[in-house]
Amino acid sequence: EAQFVTLEQGTGIVHAAPSHGPDDFNLCLKHGIKAIDTIDDSGRYTNNIPSFKGIHIFKADQLIIDKLKEEQKLLGNGKLTHSYPHSWRSKAPLVHRATQQWFISMESHGLRKKALKAIDETDFYPKKGKERIRSMIKLRPDWCISRQRTWGVPLPIFVSKKTNEVLKDPEVIENIAKIYEKEGSDCWFTDDSQKFLGNKYNKKDFIKSTDICEVWFDSGSTHSFVLEKRDDLKWPASMYLEGSDQHRGWFHSSLLESCGTRGRAPYESILSHGFVVDGKGFKMSKSTGNIISPADILKKYGADILRVWVAASDYAEDLRLDFSILDQHAESYRKIRNTFRFLLGNLQDQKTDINFNSDKVLNWPDLEKYMLHKIYLLDQNFKFYFREYNFHKLYKDLLNFCSQDLSAFYFDIRKDTLYCDGKDSQTRKACIKLLNILLDSLLKWFAPILSFTTEEIYKIVNKNETDSIHLKNFPDIPLAWKNDRLFKKWSKLNYIRQVCNSAIEVKRSNKELGSSLEADLEIYLDDQYLKLAKEINLSEYCITSRAIAKPFDNKKENLFQIENISGVKVLVKKAKGKKCPRCWKITNNKCDKN
Repeated sequence: EAQFVTLEQGTGIVHAAPSHGPDDFNLCLKHGIKAIDTIDDSGRYTNNIPSFKGIHIFKADQLIIDKLKEEQKLLGNGKLTHSYPHSWRSKAPLVHRATQQWFISMESHGLRKKALKAIDETDFYPKKGKERIRSMIKLRPDWCISRQRTWGVPLPIFVSKKTNEVLKDPEVIENIAKIYEKEGSDCWFTDDSQKFLGNKYNKKDFIKSTDICEVWFDSGSTHSFVLEKRDDLKWPASMYLEGSDQHRGWFHSSLLESCGTRGRAPYESILSHGFVVDGKGFKMSKSTGNIISPADILKKYGADILRVWVAASDYAEDLRLDFSILDQHAESYRKIRNTFRFLLGNLQDQKTDINFNSDKVLNWPDLEKYMLHKIYLLDQNFKFYFREYNFHKLYKDLLNFCSQDLSAFYFDIRKDTLYCDGKDSQTRKACIKLLNILLDSLLKWFAPILSFTTEEIYKIVNKNETDSIHLKNFPDIPLAWKNDRLFKKWSKLNYIRQVCNSAIEVKRSNKELGSSLEADLEIYLDDQYLKLAKEINLSEYCITSRAIAKPFDNKKENLFQIENISGVKVLVKKAKGKKCPRCWKITNNKCDKN
C-alpha cells in the first residue's frame, strides 16, 4: 500500500509518522491510526512527548539517542549524508506537522457532484481542458482554505473556549459582513473582538481566529463582486480566459465557490492558452538570454506582424517565438499585402458598393461564379472558426485563399482580361465587380488580425468616410452564391491545370521555355475531363498561347502525366508565331485583344 517506499532510495524500510508527512498521514488514516500533536508552533515537543517536552526538535537528536541507549533500544547509530527538505525562500530545514485547519468538504453538501455537473455544462476551448479539470475535481480531497500567514484576508471565525465549537450565529456573521463592507477586512486584525460579537456574546468566552484564506479562495470569489455588483456585466460570465495552469487555480477555485454558493459554474465557457516559449520550446528567461521584447518586435516588424504571429499560433499549446519564426510570418504578411495591392491597383477608381444579394451575379461567367462559391465556403469556415475561437485555422484559411485561390489561380487567369479586354467586356465587368467583393470581404475578415493594415487600406478606399473599418459588420455572404455543381466542375478542371503547369515547369527547368505563354499544349483527356474542357477557354485557363483538348490516347508516347491523376496527359510544344505586344501571346493570327 505504501507506494512511496521504493528500493531505489534509502533502505526500503520507512517508519510511519502520521503527524509529520502527508503520505504517512493518509496511510495511517486508512488504517485507523490517529495523528497526535507532537510539535508546537515554535518547533518544540508538546506534552504528548513528556520526556522531551519543551525541547526544540533540532536540539533533541542527541538526547533521543541517549534515551534509546539508556533503555537499551538502540541497535546502532552513525552519521550519513542524505536529502532533506528545505525552505525555497529561507533555505532553512523543514519539518512537516499535522495541524488543525479549515476545510471545505467535497461531499457533505454534494459539492463534488455539483462541480462535475457544472463542468459538463461548460464549453471548453480547447476541448481537452474539460477532461483536465474534470479529473482534478473527481479525485481531489477536501479543500483546505486556511493558511497561517501574517498578511491576507482573515477567516472571520470565533471558537468557544468551553465547547471548542465554531460560533455560527447569523447575527454575528451579518454584523461582521457589514463591518467588512464599511471598513475592509484588515479591521479583523486590529479591532477588538467585542466589536464583531456585538452585545449578544462576551469576547472572553471566545478565541478569535488569526488564520487567513488561501489566495485561490480570494480569486475564486471575484465573480460575486465583479459580475453581480455591476449593471453593465452579467452573471455568469460568458467566458473565463487565462493560462492553462489555471485549471488548478482560478478556474478551479471559482468553480467550487460558485457551485457551493450558487449551484452552478460562474462561467459559460473557459478558454485556456499555453505560454510563450523560445523557438526551441524552452522557457524564456533573462539568465539564458532568450527573451524577445515586444518593443523589439514592433520596431523591426510592426504591430501587425506580431498580431499575425498571435493569430497563426495554436494557443492550445505553448507558443514558440523567435526572429526566424517572425520572418516566416512577415513573408506571409507580404503575400496578403500583395493581394490587397493587386485589388487596389486594378480597381483604382472603380471601387463601388456591391449589393451582395443582387441576382445579376448569377449571370456571370462560370469562373466568377466559382469564385463566389469559394467566398461562400470561406465565409462559412470563418464564422465557424470564430465561434470556436480557432484563430490559427481561421488565419490559415484566409492566407491560403489569398496565396492559392487568388494570386496563384484567379488573378493569374484574369490578368489578361483585366489588362487587355475592353471596358465594355462583360467578362471584365464581372471580374471588376468580383474584385470589389473580394476587397470588401477581405478587409473585414482580416480586420481583427491586421487591424492597422486594414484600417490603412480602408481609409485609402473610402477617402470621404470618417468612420473605421472596425465599426463595420462582417460581410453577409448570401446562400445563393453556393454552387456545388460548379465546385465539382472546377475541382476536376484544376486537375487538368495541375498537370499542365507541371509539364510546363519541366520544360522551363530544361531551358526549353521561358514563360508559360511560350507554350502550345495538346491536352489528352478521358471523357469526364474532355466534356468539361470544351466548356472553357483552355489557353486562358492554362495561361498559354494555345491549348487544345483531344480524346485520351494510351498509345501516344512522350506525353507528360502525373501518377496520381489519371485520365490527363499533356504534350508541351513551343508556340509558333509572333508575340502580341498587347496580350504577349505568341500567335500567327491577329490578336482579338487589339
